[in-house]
Amino acid sequence: MSQIIRVLVVDDHPIVRKGMAQIIGEDPAMEVVGNSSNGEEALSFLLTNPADVVVSDYEMPGMDGIELARRLAGLKPPLPLVLLTMHKDEDLFNAATDAGICAYLLKDEVLDNIAQGIRAASGGESYVSPSLAQFVMRRSRSTQDLKERHTGLDSLTPAERAVLKRIALNLASKEIASELHISPHTVTTHRRNIAQKLELTGKHPLLNFALANRSAILSLPD
Repeated sequence: MSQIIRVLVVDDHPIVRKGMAQIIGEDPAMEVVGNSSNGEEALSFLLTNPADVVVSDYEMPGMDGIELARRLAGLKPPLPLVLLTMHKDEDLFNAATDAGICAYLLKDEVLDNIAQGIRAASGGESYVSPSLAQFVMRRSRSTQDLKERHTGLDSLTPAERAVLKRIALNLASKEIASELHISPHTVTTHRRNIAQKLELTGKHPLLNFALANRSAILSLPD
């Protein structure tokens, strides 16, 4: 028998939480292990209650679904999040993807797609509402365009790509060093090598490049 996927539901509306739990609970391969009304409550719940996937609304008081995803991505091991939203907005989609969200679902498509989104997230895969396929395609094209403009990206080592992605998230060298378990000196060396390979010049060239191309950089393979 396959392992049951344990799901935590997060939404600030009690009726929505109850309805979502019922929908998810209809799948015999899934179990709703809890529900929380906001991001802070979800993080507190997870301290003592294991879950495999978090299903969260985007708009909530305090910590929204994207910030919750960032916090979950920093756990050891990271915990995947399925984001639910009513907004068919490309900037929001890119921000969510940049934050490491595994599945992005429109609320009016939840009935048809929530199980697929949870399964994908649980398996380390991505899932997006079918009606948003054009967002995925444009994001992929932007990454390809960036690689064509800066051919040195293909010469970056996995360690250098890891550093570049964190620069794109506007992390300081000490934060990058801590997250990657390397020394600040090693981060500085990687930053210098990346700038040389990409032929970047000027004041703060690497930071400016990374922030200007954040979504495309974060879509690069690890």
